Amino acid sequence: MIFRPTPIAGAYVVELEPKADERGSFARSFCLREFIAAGIKFSVVQCNLAHSKHAGTVRGLHFVPPAAEQKLVRCVSGGVFDVIIDVRPESPTLHRVFQVELNPINRLSLFVPGGVAHGYQTLADDTEFLYMTDEFYVPGMEKGVRYNDPALGVDWPLPPVGVAARDLDWPLIKKN
Repeated sequence: MIFRPTPIAGAYVVELEPKADERGSFARSFCLREFIAAGIKFSVVQCNLAHSKHAGTVRGLHFVPPAAEQKLVRCVSGGVFDVIIDVRPESPTLHRVFQVELNPINRLSLFVPGGVAHGYQTLADDTEFLYMTDEFYVPGMEKGVRYNDPALGVDWPLPPVGVAARDLDWPLIKKN
């Protein structure tokens, strides 16, 4: 696996290194040893699969304070426009935004450190998105940032649809 740093401290785009032959290819999508060698402490305790029926669906931007849940995310069918924003108060990259397209063709993953808000927009109908997390989900602990906050400057590629009521009610970023 190849770990490519993003402009957000501790966040990485993760590329597979497939081994190919006449049958196709094989690649590790997660390896604890490779994460440790890259200086990333991440032990998976839960995997979640989200299915979105319609292109344009926006989920997020969510985080668990203060810096609890880390994620490794990957799109396994369809495609997503993935967005993270650093909301860690003491971070040198506070309020920085990073965007990347994830799909089964480019086979990229995104490692999201704790305290960084994460969300995505589906680019195709019937998109499936896999989350590997290092914390168990605890209802009511999640916080968020409004996906359409003008301070973020995110240019969502499709008109947003299917935004959950709670995601419409998250607060706006307050920059100093």
